[in-house]
Amino acid sequence: MIYAYANLKVTNKESLLKYRDLAGEALAKHGGKVESSANQFTKLDGYPDFPDVAALLSFPDRDAAIAWAEDPELAHVHELRRGAGDSEIVLLG
Repeated sequence: MIYAYANLKVTNKESLLKYRDLAGEALAKHGGKVESSANQFTKLDGYPDFPDVAALLSFPDRDAAIAWAEDPELAHVHELRRGAGDSEIVLLG
């Protein structure tokens, strides 16, 4: 199991809603799922720049996560996320 951290500064709520309708199925195609997501945060240390939305994603392994990110059949799904605002996804491992 490997995890990815995703965060998004939302500028287009309509695109985000469309993305959410497709994201679960797109993740599942490569064995991924959303472990947790939030739009409220509590600082524990430092000076974080809080996103509007954050999620912890899981995948069976590194190759599955990369396959999800690079799957040409999912390009339209990733574009909806990118169109919703500034997004970053970091694989933890």
